[in-house]
Amino acid sequence: MDRAELSITLHRTGDEAVLRLAGEIDMLTAAQLSTVVNEVLADPPPRIVLDLGGVTFCDSQGLGTLVVLSRKASHAQSLLVLSNVGDFLLRVLDITGLRSALMIRNETAP
Repeated sequence: MDRAELSITLHRTGDEAVLRLAGEIDMLTAAQLSTVVNEVLADPPPRIVLDLGGVTFCDSQGLGTLVVLSRKASHAQSLLVLSNVGDFLLRVLDITGLRSALMIRNETAP
């Protein structure tokens, strides 16, 4: 079995931190995502955007991590936003009922 890989690129602008994710969010990589978001939350911007355009897989551990990080951001007075969410992940979020628990912005902001 190949080791799942997740690459995370962080880019900060004035009022948001954008994390571009590529690869898989699963039981092997969810802790890596949590670590990076927790580091961003040490000095929380008004908005943290997780760009999921490069995500090829997300298991239940990954879904749970997204929900936990959304709550942590909220407690830090920040908003966690998912962008470029793929059809497969939108379908999983619908099936699990988690779509309403997460802020999703798939269209580009004006």
